[in-house]
Amino acid sequence: MEIRKEEKSIGTLISDLTRDITTLFRQEIRLVKTEMSEKVEQAESGMTMLAVGGAVAYAGFLILLAAAVLGLSLYLEPWLAALIVAAVALIVGMIMVVKGKSHLKARNLMPEKTVESLQRDKDLAQKHTLPSHQTTQYSHR
Repeated sequence: MEIRKEEKSIGTLISDLTRDITTLFRQEIRLVKTEMSEKVEQAESGMTMLAVGGAVAYAGFLILLAAAVLGLSLYLEPWLAALIVAAVALIVGMIMVVKGKSHLKARNLMPEKTVESLQRDKDLAQKHTLPSHQTTQYSHR
């Protein structure tokens, strides 16, 4: 009888361990899905900024063309004003392009929370799988 209880206890422990590992794995998968969804939204934002930045830069190019036309007009100074507006539009466009590109860098798209969580799980698993003589050393501290 005593042996049977011990076997049942081991079986229960193995069953609990299997269930806990399955639960942990499912939670990690949910975390990856959630975090990757956030990263996809960030990538979409970056791509939108790139598109808008390109459109603004294109508008700056059109303004430069308008400045050339105004330079030929009857007024003496309107072309200078058009050049300034064009330069500002180009600068704004370039800033948006640079900012959009920075949103698309690989380090910004990494699922950091998931990586940290997996590292904690790994550390915890390693801590609990130390040989018994090492475990007693740590428990005395």
